[in-house]
Amino acid sequence: MCISKLSSTFAAMSVSKRPTMVHHVWNICLLTLLFAALNICCATAQEASSIYVETPNLFDKSDSYEVDFTDVADAEYSFPLPVGRVVASGSQSLEIETVKGDAVKSMFAGTVRLSRHIQGFGNVVVVRHHNGFETVYANNAQNLVKVGDAVKAGQTVAIVGGINDRYYCNFSIMVNGNRLNPATILDIHSHNLHKQIIVIKKVGNKVNVSTRLTPEQIRQREEKAQTMSLSTNDPFQGKQFYRLNLDLIGSDANAWHYPLDNAHVISGFGGRRHHSGTDIKNGPGTKIYAAFDGKVIQSGVFSGYGKCITIRHRNGLETRYSHNSKNLVTVGEMVKAGQVIGIVGRTGRATTEHVHFETRINGKAFDSSYVFDHVKNTLQKGTLQFRKNGGVSRLK
Repeated sequence: MCISKLSSTFAAMSVSKRPTMVHHVWNICLLTLLFAALNICCATAQEASSIYVETPNLFDKSDSYEVDFTDVADAEYSFPLPVGRVVASGSQSLEIETVKGDAVKSMFAGTVRLSRHIQGFGNVVVVRHHNGFETVYANNAQNLVKVGDAVKAGQTVAIVGGINDRYYCNFSIMVNGNRLNPATILDIHSHNLHKQIIVIKKVGNKVNVSTRLTPEQIRQREEKAQTMSLSTNDPFQGKQFYRLNLDLIGSDANAWHYPLDNAHVISGFGGRRHHSGTDIKNGPGTKIYAAFDGKVIQSGVFSGYGKCITIRHRNGLETRYSHNSKNLVTVGEMVKAGQVIGIVGRTGRATTEHVHFETRINGKAFDSSYVFDHVKNTLQKGTLQFRKNGGVSRLK
């Protein structure tokens, strides 16, 4: 219809006893419009007849985009056959089995791009969604929508078809004409979407699909990484780097405690003496507190440390408290952050009452000021990155 109108208009405008420059310009413009209309109609015809076609303009602005599935409302998503059961799962499609007469539902809101019988697929419906995905519903007994129809998530688009009294929908997901593994997007057993951020990148004529962790997933991963076995002092577990999120620890006021109340530093880490800890002082008889929850792995007299306590923590660190006048915990005991574990003294090689406080990772001591602000007696902020071969840096 649009082509015939343009053709008649073109013919009418072209009739002139004396052609002028204006007429030539009009003719060129109308020819351009006519060819554009022909291209649009041809593209539409192709999209309405072929399952695998590229999505126009999908990657015009960028070669990648993201789809956030972390907070999709119930009304915005539907499994194709809510009471169906996945009986065959391939890398590119699902067979969802159900009963005769069951309704096939659109996964998301969108527009019907294709609705017809295709050899080898039976009656097929393809819905193009606003998030760039396309969903394919094949082997239908009857299609209930036509090309151009706007559909909502959960709207019936077809009636499931059957072969030899077995009724199923052959379902697949596409981006830009490329089929994706449906299990990347949804849990085929629970029928729920995976709560994740999908990253779609165009590479030539293909698309690569990956996931990006949400802030909550990053937090959970870090929390899991910082809740490791107390039977080892190696948090690297074969990797070259280990990260410790102090902000995560600091978010719980009960998860940490400075070793001494109202203390000040009398000797720092390193220096000419290669001092392995930080000497902090308050006064004789002051209580010593566990810095974090953990397990006591050493408690007793230890060479020049005098009476010494070492605690292994689930965050990958070990802390050591020495020169104590009295140890109040024993090896194997589980302690909580802020629990009193000893009393300040001057046992071992010490010239005044204080606590020689060490922070260690993978058996190596490092400057405890990365973990604690010794001026304010508080936990530092940000994330620490440790190298397995030694060294620590603050990432933020």
